[in-house]
Amino acid sequence: MSGRVRRRALAAAVLLGLGSGLVLAGPSSTGATEPAARASGGGGAPAYSETKTLQRVVTKADGSLQEFPAYTVTVTADQTTDLRGRQRIRIAWKGAQPSGGRASNPFGESGLAQEYPVVIMQCRGVEDPGEGEEQLRPETCWTASFAQRSQITRSDGEAAWRHDLDADEADKGRVSGLDPLPGADVCPTADIAGYSTRLTPFVAASGRVFPACQADQMPPEAAVGAAFPAAELAAFTDLDGRGEVQFEVRSDVENESLGCNHETACSIVVIPIVGLSCDQPSSPPTASDNACRRTGRFVPGSGNFASEGVDQAVSPTLWWAASQWKNRFTIPITFGLPPDTCDILDPRAPTGFYGTELLAQAALQWSPAYCLRKDRFKFQHNQMSDEAGFTLMENGGGAAALVSSEQTRVGPDPVGYAPTAITGFAIGYVVDRPDNAGELATLRITPRLVAKLLTQSYLGSDLGRGHPGMEGNPLSIMQDPEFVRLNPGLSQINQEVGATLLSLSNQSDIIRQLTAWIMEDRAARDFVAGEPDQWGMVVNPNYEGLALPASEIPLLDDFVPETGNTCRQENPAVYFNQIAAPVTTLRKISEALLDAHPNVQTRCELDADTGLYKVGRIGRQSYGSRFMLGLVSLGDVERYGLKAAALQAAPGKFVAPSESSLAAAVSLMEPGEETLPFTLDQAAVRTSSKAYPGTMVVYTAARMQNLDEADAAKVSQFIRVATSEGQRPGPGNGQLPAGYLPLRRTGVTAGLYAAAQDVATAIGTQTPPASTLPDPVEPTDGTGGTGGPEVPTTVPDAPAVEEPPVAEEPTEAPPPVEEDTAPVAMPATTAISSRTAGLLLPLLFLGGLLGSLAVAGTRFLVRPPRQG
Repeated sequence: MSGRVRRRALAAAVLLGLGSGLVLAGPSSTGATEPAARASGGGGAPAYSETKTLQRVVTKADGSLQEFPAYTVTVTADQTTDLRGRQRIRIAWKGAQPSGGRASNPFGESGLAQEYPVVIMQCRGVEDPGEGEEQLRPETCWTASFAQRSQITRSDGEAAWRHDLDADEADKGRVSGLDPLPGADVCPTADIAGYSTRLTPFVAASGRVFPACQADQMPPEAAVGAAFPAAELAAFTDLDGRGEVQFEVRSDVENESLGCNHETACSIVVIPIVGLSCDQPSSPPTASDNACRRTGRFVPGSGNFASEGVDQAVSPTLWWAASQWKNRFTIPITFGLPPDTCDILDPRAPTGFYGTELLAQAALQWSPAYCLRKDRFKFQHNQMSDEAGFTLMENGGGAAALVSSEQTRVGPDPVGYAPTAITGFAIGYVVDRPDNAGELATLRITPRLVAKLLTQSYLGSDLGRGHPGMEGNPLSIMQDPEFVRLNPGLSQINQEVGATLLSLSNQSDIIRQLTAWIMEDRAARDFVAGEPDQWGMVVNPNYEGLALPASEIPLLDDFVPETGNTCRQENPAVYFNQIAAPVTTLRKISEALLDAHPNVQTRCELDADTGLYKVGRIGRQSYGSRFMLGLVSLGDVERYGLKAAALQAAPGKFVAPSESSLAAAVSLMEPGEETLPFTLDQAAVRTSSKAYPGTMVVYTAARMQNLDEADAAKVSQFIRVATSEGQRPGPGNGQLPAGYLPLRRTGVTAGLYAAAQDVATAIGTQTPPASTLPDPVEPTDGTGGTGGPEVPTTVPDAPAVEEPPVAEEPTEAPPPVEEDTAPVAMPATTAISSRTAGLLLPLLFLGGLLGSLAVAGTRFLVRPPRQG
């Protein structure tokens, strides 16, 4: 789609939303009805629920029907509207036929060797298309391999689809599906005499038809080693007829060929496999007649770890067959506006707010609620460390900073901190239970275990055994008696990734709070100081006595193992640093967990092209044996459907993140001095069995003196809108996504709300409270008196902002702010990974822009990286 066409289409969609009163805080930016509350733990009604009775029938030789047991199946989904790329939604079912021959990996081609699974895939189109919509059909459903849509067999006994009772006669022929078949130069095996051929092509959003007869005739997103692993799956149903999965949706950003976005109707299709229904057999019956009637080789609940052959008639391979396809449940889905909506539709220069990634998911939904209204400004969230964002704000490079704690003030102007969002961090994990028993539902983590991971105190593998001073330590957390006692029944087969917690390489308030939680625990504190745990494990000597809490965990180890491995001899490196391999953003950690792809950099192999050895990232983990831990935001936990560990609060008490546990932590927070942040003392958390230790507040920090008048008005407006409309829970524009505790003017968050309004007033009027000003200097005026301007002793009261009704627009829009109209092209945000860079780089950045931009009144803004 060209830029001009896309701009027009997007504008039309937005105008439709505006006309319906939906863009700011209404039900949905797409005009859909208000989605139900997420079903995950909230007890609310699911966003989608449908019940069908499914039954397989087989025609006998005399023409009568043999009916198999009927199954009344109910399928639910917890969210269907305003979805984002790579978001995972919970799909559950009950009443289905129990599966047999469980595969070790249900995704993509790996899940085909099962019997009676539930096939789930994303498709373009809907069941009853309206104007401009596409009809849902197998050709518009995505699969990552040609084996899921191509059947070419010489054996008549493997062509069960040719006797499908519900199929058209044309689909029962020796060759069916794609008409005409491509030539031998495209599909050399597609039409060989004596072979039965069925091709279910994929039709891309562009209209291009991919024959799907072999790997090179699939869309580019289905290439071997594609950027994203397969999302479609053949899920297992337990003996009670139940199952549940987290299904990942893909937008056109991740899958352009599928082409799902805010203006393209798409669906999730769920097909409980009950087996082919079969037509009247030939006389005598053929091998394909018999193949159609088979009922399975595996007993319900059994596994098929060896990927043995299954009966085709009850496998997921023939999901497209008419008698299977008719049993589908179709879940219509809509996508939210794309991340670049504001860049496309609003030509005004953005106003940058710089800082913490904790606000990323909220900012993604909030931004359109600002840029699509001309009485508001074009808000832009630029992610970087809290310290770097604060430095930019103080030096005039940004209107405001987004931080999670009080920062060291360098400039003379007083700074106010307005509470804007309540969220936090989590120890995310993907851990499989042994014997292909599914993912671990609950993981418990202590401060000492996290300390062991962050101080590189596990050996990783035999390569680490030569490290001086810690030769007797476990190879990984999986073999640590402390972890095994807390989380029994898990595999203890070592993996290098079990020796680390994937974390941030740069400074962050998140790291400071994490390490404050660690140091409040006596066992963790003693371990870092050099005292062994009760099993004899000791801290890495390079980290002994590490000063914590700290906003950054340095890579202090210097151990280079001696080995006979030629690759490592030619590429010597600090082994434990290769295992830790921290990254610059929380999103990279979330996506690594989502793909079960550790960032461990110990892969060492010969490059066939250059003849040289190279070191790089290890591959994705195999489904069924995954083990990975990473530091993530609660917003990412909810969007990507990640699992979050329960962290130890009071001794022996473990608390997982939830609205109630975040609220319990907020109740322990102590307000700072006037206009300064609240603090959560981890010592107080240690006395609570309900407070989540990872709870954090995001503050909008801005100068209360000498801030440009237009910027002051924008910051004040942002705080008021974000703490009113922006606290309405929901997936739509301007709403508060999951992963955040709503900030209310009453209840446990009342103090934070009131503080936000006070700071909004002080910033907007540029009149700080007298207590925040430095003591006045009293120079002599020659007569013994004092001179200088009079310091105000009172501050105007903040206007009351009533919490608006959930389903209505605010009755009075915030005051308009003046805005530059000329767009300014800006470089990408630079990751800042150290204190020196955090202070110096923003100053260099500002100096360069000041020398090159001559637009009066234009602030120095950084275009953020593309967000998905």
